[in-house]
Amino acid sequence: MTYRTSRMLAIAFSVLLFSECLAQEELRIVHVHSATGPQEELGKQTQVGLLLGFDYATRGTGVVAGKKIVLIEKDDQGKPDVGKALLATAFADEKAQIAIGPTQSNVALALLPVAEEYKKVLIVEPAVADSITGERWNKYVFRTGRSSTQDAVASAIAMDGPEISIVTVAQDYVFGRDGVKALKGSLKQGKVVHEEYLPPTTTDFTATGQRIIEKLKDLPGKKIVWILWSGVGNPYKLNDLDLKKYGIQVSSIANVFSAMAPFKNIPGLEGSAYYYYGIPKNPINDWLVSQHERKFGSPPDMFVAGGFSAAMAIVEALTKTNGDASADALVPAMEGMSVDTPKGKMTFRKEDHQALQSMYHYRIKVDPALAWGTPELVREIKAEEIEVPVRNKR
Repeated sequence: MTYRTSRMLAIAFSVLLFSECLAQEELRIVHVHSATGPQEELGKQTQVGLLLGFDYATRGTGVVAGKKIVLIEKDDQGKPDVGKALLATAFADEKAQIAIGPTQSNVALALLPVAEEYKKVLIVEPAVADSITGERWNKYVFRTGRSSTQDAVASAIAMDGPEISIVTVAQDYVFGRDGVKALKGSLKQGKVVHEEYLPPTTTDFTATGQRIIEKLKDLPGKKIVWILWSGVGNPYKLNDLDLKKYGIQVSSIANVFSAMAPFKNIPGLEGSAYYYYGIPKNPINDWLVSQHERKFGSPPDMFVAGGFSAAMAIVEALTKTNGDASADALVPAMEGMSVDTPKGKMTFRKEDHQALQSMYHYRIKVDPALAWGTPELVREIKAEEIEVPVRNKR
């Protein structure tokens, strides 16, 4: 071997070694979400929140524990099989080390076994089905988003009382059915007397409204229609059927701005909220609101806060592990870990990795300057008030 050949090999090895070092200094995170499809709006909000959250948590450097964050975006189109294939490809071929997402619960359930197969941490945001941190859970799954039970318990706290009869209106898939099941299990005094499950794309609610009126009109006490809906369709058209004539009130979970446009026609509507930008009072939320308004000319919507929280959790965890993104390091570091978010403090419960967090009892007021009904805080429902059963088998 000549000196020249030896030197060329040494240079080639050095270049290879340098390239490997550079690769090691990247933190590759895959975000699987609905960039298109029925939940496109929610997926895009989460993406914006992630970017803002990483910006805040890393003080604008995009670097945590000496590693540059590389965010890989994948569009699952709201389809479980697509999401599953995309996540497997990201782990196997694109060297993703951590995953975030997805938008819809049915897609999330398809992603859980992929995280287990590749032994990579998946932070679920914002899918809410209880089974994600329940019977379908595995140790690689953490969730910053709220669960159906957290929504339901907060709703029950907001509207429960003696002699209350409730009819539920929900979409006929895991999100809607888990939510109603959780509500029924959370009520202490009120009772669900009828359940309506409709296709997620329903636009005509006339027949549903007639059934609701028949079920409730002759009952004594307080009568409530609890609406659990996400995405297309406007179930709040039910209020156009003059429910007040029968003493029937509407209650719902606060949603994205576009979904709360009908709330302007229902002043006084009460329910529970995961997040509304004007409610939390803390420096992180102040920063999020100001930066979102500066960049986009509007306040942050509900799922922006969720993406932001997921980013905060990742940076906090990697700071604890000194940049080690392996599940062997991250899982024990994240179990019981608390993280500051725009909502305040969240804590990952050790038993099932669900983030325990505050929710909000709100009442709608009308602000003529806004296109949606404005959730006004009645009171914060603290995390310790929200009893979430541990349903997984660890």
